[in-house]
This record gives sequence, C-alpha cells and structure tokens, in this order.
Amino acid sequence: MTRNIKRKLIAKSIHRSLGLCVFLSSIFVSSARADELRGDWSLDLESGLPAWMSVKHLDGKPVVHMRLYVGSAGPYSDVKESDGRLTFTLKKSKRSTLATTVDVGMKSGKLDGVIVRRRPDGSTEREAFTGTKIPPMPSTAPDLSEVRFGHPISLFNGKDLSGWTLHEHEKKNGWSVEDGVLKNTTPKTDFSATGDYANLKTEAVFEDFWLHIEFLVEEQRNSGVYLRGMYEAQVVDRDSRMQGLQGVGAIFGMIEPSKNAGKPGGQWQTYDITLVDRHVTVVLNGEKVIDNQPVTGPTAGAVHTNPAEPGPIYLQGDHTNVSYRDIYLAPVVKD
Repeated sequence: MTRNIKRKLIAKSIHRSLGLCVFLSSIFVSSARADELRGDWSLDLESGLPAWMSVKHLDGKPVVHMRLYVGSAGPYSDVKESDGRLTFTLKKSKRSTLATTVDVGMKSGKLDGVIVRRRPDGSTEREAFTGTKIPPMPSTAPDLSEVRFGHPISLFNGKDLSGWTLHEHEKKNGWSVEDGVLKNTTPKTDFSATGDYANLKTEAVFEDFWLHIEFLVEEQRNSGVYLRGMYEAQVVDRDSRMQGLQGVGAIFGMIEPSKNAGKPGGQWQTYDITLVDRHVTVVLNGEKVIDNQPVTGPTAGAVHTNPAEPGPIYLQGDHTNVSYRDIYLAPVVKD
C-alpha cells in the first residue's frame, strides 16, 4: 500500500471520527437542553393569561402537562423533540376553532417558548412566553402536629367589601354584602367554566395557612374557593351532578374526597382547610375528607401558578349564585 493511499485512509478515518464527535456532541447538547426542561414551570405569557407546564420523561419519551387558565392540562404524549426543544398541539376546547401548537426550549439558561394559534382561515397569531422553575414537591408530607398557626385573621367584616377586590375589573360585579353575608348574584345557571361576572379576591396574599369559610349554594349551582388563587376547593351541593373529583369536598379535578360529606342545596356548609408545604387537608362540615395530600399542580381556573410565592383567597364569581360568611385565616408561623 502506497503512502498516498495510507494518507487518504487516515484522513477519511479522522474525518469520520470528527463527524461522529460532532454528531454525538449535538446529541449531548440537545439532551442536556431537554433535561433542563424537566420539572414544573409557572409560565409568564405576553397576554398575562395564567399558565402552568410540567415536563416529564417516561420510557425515554417526553410527556407534557400544560394548562392555559381554564383549559385542559393534557397530558400530551405526542410530543416532538428536536435540538432540545419540544413541540406539541394543545387540545381544543369545545368552543374553540383555533388549532394551538406550542414550541418550547431553553435559551441562554432561560425558558423560551411560543404559542401559535391558527385560525380556520389559515391566519395565525403568536404569543411568546417565559417561565419560572417551580421547586420540586416536598418528598414527605408535613407533620401537622408540629405546625404552629398564628392568630386567626378575619377576611370579611360582614359590612362591606373592605379587603377584597374584583379580579377582572372589566366584568360585571355581582358581589354585595347583605345582613352579614357576602353574596354573588348572577343570572348564570349552567356549569360552564367562565362567565360575564367578575371573580373576587383578597387584597392580601398568603403563604401556608388554615382557612375557615362557610358557604351556601342552591341545588345544581356551583362556585369555588381557591387557596392562594391556585387550588380550588369545590363548592356545590351534596346531590350535585358533579361528584368525586368534581364534587363537594374535592380539590377540583386533582384530589377526590374520601366521602361525600356535603349538605343539600340551600343549607350552610363549612370548610376548614389546611394548606402546608403544598399538601392539603380538607374538613367538610366537621368530617375530614382529604388528609394531608399533595397537590401536584394548579387546578383549572387558577390565577396564580407558582407555589413558591404567596397568593390570595379567590372566590369564583363568574359561576352561579353563592353566599359566604365567617371567613377566617390563620397563617402558619415560621421559625
């Protein structure tokens, strides 16, 4: 074999090796970027719409949960992965005609995403978003016997809406105070996710706490109490069409109560709810129906999606008529 032939063979071998190194390097970089996406994210959309995302890998493939306000959270398993970025299509709501796709990845160590909404006529609109990584869920439930609570704070004075504010000032206000009762009055009778009337929230925000609140809802009517504006404790009557994960005593769509301890429509009911370290305990009408269970993400309709930050007590007003009274909160006292 001549020297020229040997040189050519050596050159080809080096070229192939370099190509393989570049290929493996690109795979490594892409994989590293994809790994950065793993976990839960509180999203910041240009529109301000509340949103949340969770990325996991099962059997080596990415699975994404993502919720835009009241929409479905998935899961989305038909996720395409390329160059460290994920692309998937959100499920359509019954009322939507838009085809919505999401492209998300990491850019300079920060979450970088875009939502593309395509109309039936082919036109599109794009909305960029960033996000904040949510700390992992605590590996164990808190020992509530060791948790200290401060003096209870009255959130409702029984006279007016002091300490409360509308969440959507552009919507109609159905909230009023009458005979020591906080009332929401709307013409709505269906169970659709949103409506023309405004939701109500505390001006103050809170971290972990014990909350006492009493509610009255008529038959086949519904509302909800959001802990930190994030986790909805369902408000319906005992015999509502909504049961189990959607029934009274539930953390809506996330944690099913151990039993239906509700009362018939038109009667006052009581919630005593403890939220500590993203674990919730629900006592409904004196009966414990959820015992120190983890809440893995914000429920549908949440207006706050980062559990590492404080949030308000938030009452649904865009649903049906509902009344509240005796609203108290005792914050957790930290050492």
